[in-house]
Amino acid sequence: MTTLPDPAASQALLIGVHDYENLASLPAVERNLAGLTRAFTDPDLWGLPPSHCVALSQPASAQDVLDTLSGVALRATDTLVVYYAGHGLVDPLSDELYLALPGSDQERLYSALPFDWVRRAILDPRIGARNKVVILDCCYSGRALLGGMSGGSQVADHALIDGTSLLAASAETRKALSPPGEEFTAFTGELITALTEGIDGAPPLLDMQTLYRHLYTALAAKARPLPQQRNRNTGGLIALARNRNHPAHRPQPPSEPQPSPEPLSVAGAEAVPEAVPEAVPAHVPESDVAADPAPEPASPPAPEAEPASRSPEPAAEPRHHTTPQAPGTTGPGRPAETAASTRNKTLALVLAAAVIGGASTFVVLLKGSDGDKADGNAKGGVTAPTYNAAVDHILNPGSATGNTLKFISSSDADSWDPQGSYYGYVANFARYYTRQLVTYDPKSKSATLTPDLATSRAKVTGDGRTYRYTLRKGATWEDGSPVTSQDIKYGIERLWATDVISGGPTHLKDTLDPIGTYRGPYKDTSERGLPAITTPDARTIVFKLPKPNGDFEQMLAMPAASPVKKSRDTKTAYRNRPYSSGPYKFQSYSPGKSLELVRNSHWKQSSDPIRHALPDRITVKITDNANVVDAELIKGDYDLALTPTELGPLARARVLSDSDRNRYLDSPQSGAVHYAAFPQTVEPMDNVNCRRAVVYAADRRNLQTALGGIVAGGDLAPNLSPPGIKGADPAFDPYRVLKHGGEPNLSKARDELKKCGRPNGFPTTIAVSNNRPPEVGAAEALQSSLARIGIKAEVDQVDWKQAPDIVGAPSVVKQRGYGIVIAHWSADFPTGQTFWRPLVDSRQRPSHGNTNVAEVDSPAIDRLLDRAIAETDPDKAGATYEEINHKVADNAYYLPLIYDKDVTWRSPRLTNVHVSAAYGGYDYAQLGVNGT
Repeated sequence: MTTLPDPAASQALLIGVHDYENLASLPAVERNLAGLTRAFTDPDLWGLPPSHCVALSQPASAQDVLDTLSGVALRATDTLVVYYAGHGLVDPLSDELYLALPGSDQERLYSALPFDWVRRAILDPRIGARNKVVILDCCYSGRALLGGMSGGSQVADHALIDGTSLLAASAETRKALSPPGEEFTAFTGELITALTEGIDGAPPLLDMQTLYRHLYTALAAKARPLPQQRNRNTGGLIALARNRNHPAHRPQPPSEPQPSPEPLSVAGAEAVPEAVPEAVPAHVPESDVAADPAPEPASPPAPEAEPASRSPEPAAEPRHHTTPQAPGTTGPGRPAETAASTRNKTLALVLAAAVIGGASTFVVLLKGSDGDKADGNAKGGVTAPTYNAAVDHILNPGSATGNTLKFISSSDADSWDPQGSYYGYVANFARYYTRQLVTYDPKSKSATLTPDLATSRAKVTGDGRTYRYTLRKGATWEDGSPVTSQDIKYGIERLWATDVISGGPTHLKDTLDPIGTYRGPYKDTSERGLPAITTPDARTIVFKLPKPNGDFEQMLAMPAASPVKKSRDTKTAYRNRPYSSGPYKFQSYSPGKSLELVRNSHWKQSSDPIRHALPDRITVKITDNANVVDAELIKGDYDLALTPTELGPLARARVLSDSDRNRYLDSPQSGAVHYAAFPQTVEPMDNVNCRRAVVYAADRRNLQTALGGIVAGGDLAPNLSPPGIKGADPAFDPYRVLKHGGEPNLSKARDELKKCGRPNGFPTTIAVSNNRPPEVGAAEALQSSLARIGIKAEVDQVDWKQAPDIVGAPSVVKQRGYGIVIAHWSADFPTGQTFWRPLVDSRQRPSHGNTNVAEVDSPAIDRLLDRAIAETDPDKAGATYEEINHKVADNAYYLPLIYDKDVTWRSPRLTNVHVSAAYGGYDYAQLGVNGT
């Protein structure tokens, strides 16, 4: 049972060093001591007598610290709290943690205080305190949990006797943080806030376990280093304060009604919002408890902090690998759309109620009083805006025309040229001014193809090698001339002109001309053009594939297969002003600033079964200030973001916690999966049992939290294939991830280590791109998980611009010993070909830009891939991809982490709002606008 320690029998020593002779000053540390003193001595919280709370600021020497500690400790009979804030130093030979003193220097470690001396002083048998709490707010403080490499056993295992709690501000490899301009350091600031303001939904007393859970979530909310904790037996039940936010201690609210939340205020450079979370974690890691005689680390490290403001994210690209391919290159492997790394403090309070109280307060909040989704008619339409209403329904169905649909974006398109763009959101938007032979059926809840320019789906003959289409009548260019089969052929041929038009996907090139003999329309002077495409007349087009490919029509549904009128082709300049075959045409475009589309007066609804062209105008405001995007969306000045990345952290926090606003949010799956790959050329990852040990040891809940939690991060991934891919089975759970709620299975992990001949673990290195804080956090969370079974992993943050030459280069991966690589991937179109082939095809392992990072080399899987790709029956192909999924899982080539989600805002003005399974975001072509 948790009880508040007797303040008359308890003592606290607060040690702080804010000014250094040889290290950077930390002015916030001085304020830390004052803030904690106020909290500990507040009679409404704990009520330590002032003489029982000793603040030792700027201790002159190690002896000064130890003498003071001894005197304070000997006076405690109930609870002893020892706190240190300042610089943490690491002995490069022993890896031991040193606490810096005013005269300390990294080159003279003897001038600092070894933490082991502090530990020994606290464990002095003369000390009669029944409870002991150590709180460290310094860089590398997690080393206090793991102990030095030179010792015969871990420090924490000695320290954690009954009634002991060790709380560290950061992981053993991470620096702590003192954000400029903030009153306290990052960790202690959250601790003081929790102690003085309380935690919503937490128990009446704030014990160490509750504080740890809250600090973990609140710091993750700001993308700051995550704390670490180890408790022994009753250590987690040691309370430090009454919970001021508990009904038993909460002040009575005023009788007058409270004002509604202020609008989000952001304006250019003046908007410097605090980074807050994207999602509420489903699970905050528990610290170790009594049963295990050798306690193990309980929590993962966190992403590096980004304290000041939400800086512009890299250009978003919703589908594809994050690491091996450089920006601007073509083909599979382009960077995936940026997902924010943070979670918010406001939601952390809601989470506390769910985790501690057992009730899903957060789910109730999002559902509202009427449940998660409003009731709709038989066609799936709904009118009441609720959270996720547009995920499985058409929200606000309507056919009214008029008004202006207003997009806003924090980044410009890679190219508006349909053959030059690889961004998924551009493919979605481009349907306003381009058409394809086939496209995705907006009436289908799955990614189902339907005719667009063609009168029907292809007539397939020649054992799956010949595709024949007839064009609809009435399809015209913006000058009124008809769209012809020759225009479609010419548009596709432009994909070969990579010296003029670069950046687009290469699927059609690779399928129609695998040897690469065609030179493109600008170099080819013959009238025949690309031999694989023939046009018997203006309304007939025939494709002849060298070998069958069951996904060929999927390729034709991409903007890369859009027609281009040869007489209007401006080559490189076409990217800024493509000629329209759709219902809208370019009116004006200022790169990096704005785009305006107006109606194409020659477009005929009778020729287009897909688009209804409801708005009169479509505008896009482009700004490099992501905070402005969030603010103007929520204020109502714009209807939706062009890039389907989620709202920024501050906006998400404000909106998700506001029951009046969260009904305008959706959190659909993006189609991506986050994973860890195990390169098999790096020992011991060439051993399947060693790989399985990592899979079993991974704490999936901690990894999920680091990646954004359940709302803006995603769902736990029991296998590698994300939902929506033909052959995916979300219930396939070979390592019982779902069954065990994401908890690690350390017993099985240790069994696998024995089988691979490494019973005591092994060293390895985790590589992760440095431009993605959520994935950096995941790498460190995995590092902490693996330490529990003796796998000592270092984290190497790779410069994302050089990733193709590092993690995309098998020789470099082997040379650097990258046994684990964190990344994510999504298919270019919703079938198994562009998901599985880049990840497991042994024949696609180039020396540069390799996407098969696990270096899967399985002839059996290669044969299955060939069979699935050649299969024209989607169900049969899906069954083969399912077989591949099982083989990949059985051999543990990858560790699946989460199925990615986005959090998106939709304006209440929008009609026909629906999340498309094909585009991973709202179906832009169906949107209308109701009101000004």
